[in-house]
Amino acid sequence: MALRTLASLGSLAGKRVIVRVDFNVPLKDGVITDDGRIRAALPTLNELINQGARVIACSHLGRPDGAPDPKYSLEPVAQRLSELLGKPVVFARDTVGTSAQEAVAALEDGDVTVVENLRFNPGETAKDDATRRAFAEELAALGDALVSDGFGVVHRKQASVYDLAELLPSAAGFLIEKEVDVLDRLTENPERPYAVVLGGSKVSDKLGVIAHLLPRADKILVGGGMLFTFLAAQGHKVGKSLLEADQIETVKGYLTDAAARGVELILPVDAVMASGFAADADHVVAAADALEDTPFGADGMGLDIGPRTAEIFAEAIRGAKTVFWNGPMGVFEMPAFAAGTKAVAQALTEVDGLSVVGGGDSAAAVRQLGFADEQFGHISTGGGASLEFLEGKKLPGLEILGWES
Repeated sequence: MALRTLASLGSLAGKRVIVRVDFNVPLKDGVITDDGRIRAALPTLNELINQGARVIACSHLGRPDGAPDPKYSLEPVAQRLSELLGKPVVFARDTVGTSAQEAVAALEDGDVTVVENLRFNPGETAKDDATRRAFAEELAALGDALVSDGFGVVHRKQASVYDLAELLPSAAGFLIEKEVDVLDRLTENPERPYAVVLGGSKVSDKLGVIAHLLPRADKILVGGGMLFTFLAAQGHKVGKSLLEADQIETVKGYLTDAAARGVELILPVDAVMASGFAADADHVVAAADALEDTPFGADGMGLDIGPRTAEIFAEAIRGAKTVFWNGPMGVFEMPAFAAGTKAVAQALTEVDGLSVVGGGDSAAAVRQLGFADEQFGHISTGGGASLEFLEGKKLPGLEILGWES
């Protein structure tokens, strides 16, 4: 079966349409620091507004543990959405209670309301099917149809993602439709050469992706904290760099498998070693086989790929026709250790083909480093969901919409 799309719901004029968006944006002192996920929902929301639907946007934010917590309120999100839509957005101070019911009852065609954080109700993330279903039924009472457009949560079997889609006529919004199309292109007949760039802190977070993409990719580039487990698997000492010793044998298997398949597994030839994990830490560049031959000795800590590695990675990326990147190359939040991530991001903007930034920290990094979304072929809104899709896992929030992986 194919993914059910917005057109399958027919005319939505005058209908109460619940839109499950992903407004899980970063907040600092109540201020949104990156509104990318809100902007990503605008095409679907504007389409519904233009159709004359009565829009009820719902989302989670953070991990409030099933109870109201002011620091996780969606009120700042509703304010920002109003600015982006250029029209008033009513904020309901609960999810399915009196405030939400009154806000929905007052909607006219083309109006929008945002209800409070779904995770303020323990039923949203409950493992117990009956508890989760009961909350979904309360949500369903607010609407006539569901448009699921929060790609960042489709790998979760949660009330608003899965159960609600069973209770109401449901379809994917434009964002999920685009995400599925792009990620499917990364696994089914990608244009070659196909390069996969993996970073982030832990090898264990990427094991499934590496295993699933090894038979499909032409080049796999490894950076970020996970690189030190790969270097250790080659017999190199890594000081106090992040190391998953229990994954060394698994990584050795990947190195052997890649060689047998003719996949070019490109590992760093140098790294930036620091005296400690701090923005102002002393740091030097060291060769990959001599990471402890620095003034810091065995106490040194790798916090970025080195400049030569950045050049090698950038050249491999620019030479590809399809590139998927997930995970920063270093501690990009600290300027001294952001150069590797910036070099990779810049190279992706120069790809003559499809370049995909795989959400999560990678998406945050490119924006923090001054890149615009339009410079890339696609920036995914779902880090974990993107990875699970590329691992070939079944995603409940997509399956319930008719998608078969």
